[in-house]
Amino acid sequence: MLLLLALALGGQGVRFLLTQPGEAPGAARVLGGGGSPAAHRDTILRHAEPLAPGERVDLDAASAREIERLPRIGPELARRIVADRTARGAFGSLEGFDRVPGVGKGLLKAIAESVRFSGERAVETVGTVGTVGSVGSVPVNVNIASTTLLRTLPGIGPAKARAIVAYREAHGPFASIEALAGVPGIGPSIVKRINGLAVAQ
Repeated sequence: MLLLLALALGGQGVRFLLTQPGEAPGAARVLGGGGSPAAHRDTILRHAEPLAPGERVDLDAASAREIERLPRIGPELARRIVADRTARGAFGSLEGFDRVPGVGKGLLKAIAESVRFSGERAVETVGTVGTVGSVGSVPVNVNIASTTLLRTLPGIGPAKARAIVAYREAHGPFASIEALAGVPGIGPSIVKRINGLAVAQ
């Protein structure tokens, strides 16, 4: 009997310690986290919510969380999609979207009826990386472009793209496109070819 009485008193003491002032005894609490439990629940539900019939995600404007609602797209790929869009401009179409690493024919087919594109494709590439077909509204900024994006310029292969980035990191931003001629391996002829397709901003 004494043991049972001691356990009962101990339980009441723990309940008293866990109950905050003004909180009804036995009220449910979320331990170890701030914020409203209802808001947290709504965020989770929204994150997992499938697209409604006819609903489309704008891949040229949607956040990573919205993009995750598409089939076969997880958090990592969604972040990669947004990063690519930020660095290289709008996708403009499924063909443009296919430039993102990790996106293949299977995924394109799975999301084709669930996406739309509000922007214009910035750079059209044909053949292998390094050949530019046409230029849209956003030329390549050689002062911030990655090696992958630099390789879309004519005459710029992997080695020259790395040389541009290394020179930029060592000497600072290029004052003009003509300043690219100072990069080892890039001469006036290449500068002339990319003039108009790239900018130094």
